[in-house]
Amino acid sequence: MRIALDAMGGDNAPRSTVLGALQAVRENSSLEIVLVGDEQAIRRELPGELPAGLEIHPASEVIEPDDEPVRAVRRKKGASLVVAVELAREGKVDAAISAGNTGALMTAGLLYAGRMEGIERPALAAFIPNIKGRATLTLDVGANMDAKPHHLFQYAVMGSLYAEKVLGFERPTVGLLNVGTEEGKGNELTKAVFPLLARTDLHFVGNVEARDVMQGACDVLVCDGFVGNVLLKAMEGTASTIFSLLKQEFTSSLINKVGAAMLKPSLVRFKQRMDYAEYGGAPLLGLRRPVIKAHGSSDERAIKNAIASAVRFVAEDVNGFIQDALQKNQSGESE
Repeated sequence: MRIALDAMGGDNAPRSTVLGALQAVRENSSLEIVLVGDEQAIRRELPGELPAGLEIHPASEVIEPDDEPVRAVRRKKGASLVVAVELAREGKVDAAISAGNTGALMTAGLLYAGRMEGIERPALAAFIPNIKGRATLTLDVGANMDAKPHHLFQYAVMGSLYAEKVLGFERPTVGLLNVGTEEGKGNELTKAVFPLLARTDLHFVGNVEARDVMQGACDVLVCDGFVGNVLLKAMEGTASTIFSLLKQEFTSSLINKVGAAMLKPSLVRFKQRMDYAEYGGAPLLGLRRPVIKAHGSSDERAIKNAIASAVRFVAEDVNGFIQDALQKNQSGESE
């Protein structure tokens, strides 16, 4: 299996991307990773000669985090992110991964990889940790600010299959993010989506309130991109604030420092459960070719896990199952 990795994307690139790729090929001898980017910069991060399982595909430009996505993709056709997706479109690799500009990756995915048949709007999924020890796959979290009922219906189908095939969840539960749990709650969008999901063969558990997401109320959470992005950033901000407050308290006195030292193993485990790196990359679901978005601040472990997610995505033929499922539920989609 061949995976294209945007070696220049992310806050810690190219070091994190190169080292993550090295770890991945050392653990999987059948894997080939194409590092896309500045060849000299990539080689500087290698311990010696190019190891087996790695190759370099030169790219002359880089899309920066603050570049306007559509303009950047159209003007920087030689950018590492664009070239990685183009390799996937041409069938030269099985999937593409980038920790770079999210909007640019979605734009490149739409322009180069293209939408799957029957999919109007691909969705960006993200992982929200919960107390059950496995993350809730949430989509859409920002690819599309507005959505229609059949878009959310498609998100549910795609998310459920990804959770089953890639994450290994047996018959994953699907919830609809809402302001109340009762049927009939919410705005016009959620009221219209509820019956579409209720009559599918998905394991639909109904409406889920935001306060219950981290309690593990469902395995797959469906919402429009505006609401999903607000939810995700609110939770990220809350987690960051909690860690900052804990650090202040634990360093505020000698007694607290002693207590912190005693609690260190538990605190490390707690941080690991909240760490994005544990979950690999977030899939862009609904594209013709598998495209994975790694977190912008990914370290080498996160990159390695993103590669593992891409491998499972391809090996389990998730897109094939999505296409079949959409055809079987065509009546629901057409509402």
